[in-house]
Amino acid sequence: MDDMDQYLTGTYSQLTTTSEIAFTSIFTDEVGFGPANAGQNLDLYKLVLNNNNGNASSIWLSHYSAINYSNRLLKGAATITPSAADLSRYNSIIAEAKVIRAFCHLQLMSYFAEDMTDDSSLGVILMDRVPDLQEQLPRNTTGEVFALIESDLDDAEASIVDRTGANAYFYASKNLIYAIRARMYAYRGNYPAAEAAADWVINNSGLSLASAGSFTTATTFATGTTSPYRAMWVDTNRGEIIWGLSRFPGDGAIAGVWTTNATTAGGSVLHDMGRNLFNLLNDQDQDGLLSTNFQQPPTNAANDSDDRDVRVRSFIDRTATIRPDYATVANYKQTDNLTIDKYPGKLSGPTGFALTNDLKVFRLSEMFFIKMEARAAAGDLATVATMLKDFRDQRTMAGGQAQPLPSYSSATLAWADILLERRKELCFEGHRYIDLRRLGALAGGVSINRYERDCSENAVPVCELQLDDHRYVLPIPIDEIIGNSAIQQNPEY
Repeated sequence: MDDMDQYLTGTYSQLTTTSEIAFTSIFTDEVGFGPANAGQNLDLYKLVLNNNNGNASSIWLSHYSAINYSNRLLKGAATITPSAADLSRYNSIIAEAKVIRAFCHLQLMSYFAEDMTDDSSLGVILMDRVPDLQEQLPRNTTGEVFALIESDLDDAEASIVDRTGANAYFYASKNLIYAIRARMYAYRGNYPAAEAAADWVINNSGLSLASAGSFTTATTFATGTTSPYRAMWVDTNRGEIIWGLSRFPGDGAIAGVWTTNATTAGGSVLHDMGRNLFNLLNDQDQDGLLSTNFQQPPTNAANDSDDRDVRVRSFIDRTATIRPDYATVANYKQTDNLTIDKYPGKLSGPTGFALTNDLKVFRLSEMFFIKMEARAAAGDLATVATMLKDFRDQRTMAGGQAQPLPSYSSATLAWADILLERRKELCFEGHRYIDLRRLGALAGGVSINRYERDCSENAVPVCELQLDDHRYVLPIPIDEIIGNSAIQQNPEY
């Protein structure tokens, strides 16, 4: 039993979403080019995507590695007959392994499956066992892979024993089982089932949306002292995290995707926040206000929602150089530096944690968004409007104006607003690429939306990607193609 437990710990260590976050942020419209960028990730930013792509290979390999660990744990467990006293622990270890296997199959489906809503389309390789070394395995259908995911989650729910303690949310739990179901069913377009699973998490997890809190000084806000929302990102407070992946130095520094030394303007920044995303977070288009100094408290203007959205100060470093004249300023890349600070490092840890933060894989915010999607799919646009207003109010710091109640004359407008809010809230968490793929058409044709100067001044020929483009599905990596004669590549690669 102790060996099983230790092997389960090793299985968790295989899990990561760093490649998904990196790929999504650079390929879509979350980043621009920082002042220290000398061509890093330029091809990916130019929307060049083929079966040599390193992010696609890493996503494929990392999740199949974790699945392999899970399957070896399950195979080893089959040789053990637990005592009556150990039976509950034994069954719960097996349950956690199956949750990990289900999650990894869902991640693979999200990026490599032809069409998650079509059960007959090609999915990924279903791996429910330890294969022989020489096996050549084809891709299973979407329906077959999702059937395994559902079976694993059902089996796990029946026997999992939730862990307790401050770090319990780093492990599989009943909350995670329902969160995976909610995401899976939303991706498949089965919104009644998605809403039921999301409601379960909302009503039973004991979590609530992390509150915006207040801004007293730049230091108190940046360290999360006065803002529970910010505290969640500096890893001093769990906040609304349903499931996270604990990270220490050597586990991969997530902020290293965008910067070299630190998440500050002087940290040798490779990629900063894309201007269009910043403008959405800063609400510049609504009231024309723009804080150029994040060291100062929010303004007290009549419409200061731009300064009061907790996310703009949580996701941008206070040393950022924000130019109101960004559209015309010379040397745009060097002067308008929107330094990403969503992962500022574990501020309470040693120096080695400067770029390292826990990965927030499932948050309660996503469950509310899935419920909004379900309401939009059901034609209940009034509830969508109420939920979005409530959500935006939660993201407004003390002293800010109450957010307006949206009014939708069509379902398309409601979908567009949901997609907009997902873009703002879930940026740099690995959602945008999949969200455009599955919701862009419902939202009236929303696709990659970069600021023009983020492209033109870096010799990027196109800033957009049409929704019917084959690059909204990742290529099966060349390593798999070479080593597996039975595999089938995705179209047009």
